[in-house]
Formats: sequence, C-alpha cells, structure tokens
Amino acid sequence: MASHRGWKICATVTGILFITILVVLVVLFLTVLKIKEPDIVARPVNLESYEVVVFPAIKFNVSVGILITVKNRNYGSFKYDNSTALISYRDKVIAVTPLKDGTIPSHKKYNITASMDILADKLLFDSNFLRDLRAGVLNFTSHTTVHGKGSLLKIFHKKATSKTDCNISIIVASQSVDSACTTSIKF
Repeated sequence: MASHRGWKICATVTGILFITILVVLVVLFLTVLKIKEPDIVARPVNLESYEVVVFPAIKFNVSVGILITVKNRNYGSFKYDNSTALISYRDKVIAVTPLKDGTIPSHKKYNITASMDILADKLLFDSNFLRDLRAGVLNFTSHTTVHGKGSLLKIFHKKATSKTDCNISIIVASQSVDSACTTSIKF
C-alpha cells in the first residue's frame, strides 16, 4: 500500500512538472520565439553611370543601383526565393534584373543589391520620352517583390512577401537621382 502511494505521488509530481514545462514552452513560442516579420528597407537608388547624347543620334544609357536591406529579427533563419526587380517608364517595363535567393541567419542584417541598365532603345519609341528629356526630369518607377519564409528550429515556418516600390527621378542637368521608396510586408 505504501508503494502504491509513492507511485501516485511520483506520477502526480511528474504530471504537474510536465504540464508546467509544457505551459512555459507554449508561452515562449507564442511570445519570445514567435516568428516575426523581417524589417525590410529599400534604400534610395543611386546613379552608377549616366550618358545622354542628343546629336548626331539620340543615345540614353543609365545604370542605377538598387539596395534592399533585410533585417531578420527572428531566432531562426529567413530564407528568400529568387526574385526580380523591374524599372518602368510610364507603365512600360524598360529594365529587369534578377535577385539571387539566399538565407539570412537569425538576428542578422543582409543587403540585396543589384545594378540595372536602362537602354535608350526601350525609350526612343515613347513619344513622352523626348518631351521629358527636354523638360530635364525623367521619372521612373521600380518594383521589387521578395518571397520568403521564416523558420524556427527548422520545424515552424511562416511565409512572407515583401513588395517595394520606388519613384525615381533622374535630373538631366545635374545628372543626379532623387528617389522615394515604400515597402509593404504580408505575412
């Protein structure tokens, strides 16, 4: 009878300990270890090279650099897929560049960079291009979508999509760039 009572006490204490550990783990996973969306910031575009020739033939070649900084705030890694960055002029795509996939370790920051060449042959047939060139300001938009997923202990996964849109203005006279970007994240 004494041994049965000892087994009951041992089983009760073990059960209470197991339930306590389970509650602590659930609270940790729902608060501290919860998969959070990464901080994604689009940096203003920089002008890498610039060439405008009007005579004897119109020549317009521009290289712009894009920079997207992804900060992983999770205790697990964030893996993103191959993506594409686009530059448009008046809703017509004039430059495309691939963004290579990668993995960002926990609590690290990673820069995704790319260079895009805008060539005149895509623009010369647009009647607005010469008007904008004479006005001295060329307005472009860039669009980048990055798909990925955060993981915790390689068991828990959560998908995320980041969309970054930038308005880019190239000032012809000073050969400078002004840009403003917005980013939205969907988990």
